[in-house]
Order: sequence, then C-alpha cells, then structure tokens
Amino acid sequence: MRRLGPVIRRRYLTVSVFLVCFLAVTGCDAALPDRDRSAVAAWASTSVVNLEHHPVGSLLLSAFIAGGSAYAWPVLIALPLFGANRAVGSLRLAVACTAGHVIGTLVSEGIVAYRVDAGLLPVSSRQLLDLGPSYVVVSAIVVALVLGSWPARVAAAAGLAVLVFGGRIFAGLTHLDVAAVGHVTAMTVAAAVLLIWACRARAGDSEVWHESMREPTM
Repeated sequence: MRRLGPVIRRRYLTVSVFLVCFLAVTGCDAALPDRDRSAVAAWASTSVVNLEHHPVGSLLLSAFIAGGSAYAWPVLIALPLFGANRAVGSLRLAVACTAGHVIGTLVSEGIVAYRVDAGLLPVSSRQLLDLGPSYVVVSAIVVALVLGSWPARVAAAAGLAVLVFGGRIFAGLTHLDVAAVGHVTAMTVAAAVLLIWACRARAGDSEVWHESMREPTM
C-alpha cells in the first residue's frame, strides 16, 4: 500500500484525478433536487450561448457531468484512460484530452452557430444541451490505440465499440449533428497531437545522430 501513491503519481495521475473529479461532481449532482440539477446542466452545457458568456466554466464543468448513464461512464473513462496514461504519461495525456475536448466542442458548436446565422437551424439550437466526458474519452481512446500496450488497446477498442454501437456517437454525422462532429473532431485532434509528438521525437533523434557523426574539432 505504501507504494500505491508513487505508482499513481508516476503512471496514472491524470486518469485518477479525472475519475475522482467526475465521481465527486456526479455525486453532488445526484444529491441536488431535479430543478437545481437541470439548472446546473443548463449552465454547464457547452452550448453556443454559454460559450459566448462563460466559455471557461462551461468547458471545464461539462466534462464532469454525465451525459447519459452516470453508472456506465466511470467504466468507459477507465477503459482507455488507464492504458493511455501509462503509455504517454500524465502531462501528455492531459494535453491530448484537453485539446480534443476543447477543439471538438468549439468546432461542433461553431458549426451550429454558423448554421443558425445562415437560417439553416432554429435559434433554439444555440441553447442545445451538450454535456459529458465523451470527447475526453475518445481522445484517450486514440492515444491508447496508437501507443498503448496490447491490453490497453483491447480495453480502448472495447470502450470505443460501446460508444459507437451503444452510444451511437457518430450518428447524424452526415447531417452535422453536434455530438457526431465533436467526436470526430476530438479524435482527429488527438491523432494530430500524436503526430506532432512523433515528428518532434524524430527531429530530436536526428539531431542526436548528427551530433554523434560530427568530427571533434582540434
């Protein structure tokens, strides 16, 4: 037990913090009366209106409020995030997941704002309820599938299968559905972050090789 703390800090800090925060917010939310719970969800939703008025608060809190079954999400969070955390470290996982969540939200809601302004959607679409940790989860899935161990890849693939076939996260993509666009964007952003890391690592290896090949000066 004495070694558990250092192991968590070294290998699983990001997923542990995220899970604890998610469970704490979910527990507090469940204890609220229905009216107050609805008010919190409306404030935290990353709708166009909220992103215009309090973008930081809504982007932060929305990731910790369950969209759908609150009982399933801890498992869906754990499946990819533990393997991804061990594969790339806590800081890099936090960067990939944050980028996926933020950019996925901004792109999907930005499309809604444009379509409302163009008269393609009703004005009420500016206040859609958009909540949940799914953009974070799919970003971690990409990391685990690309860089994780085989057990981590299997766990991530299982989580993705549940989200795709059970949660239907890509449903409505051809109609620019908010959730579908957001999930595709989050996964694309996570893949782009991995590509940037790979390019930087390759550039670093190239510099080391060139340094080793240089003749010492007399």
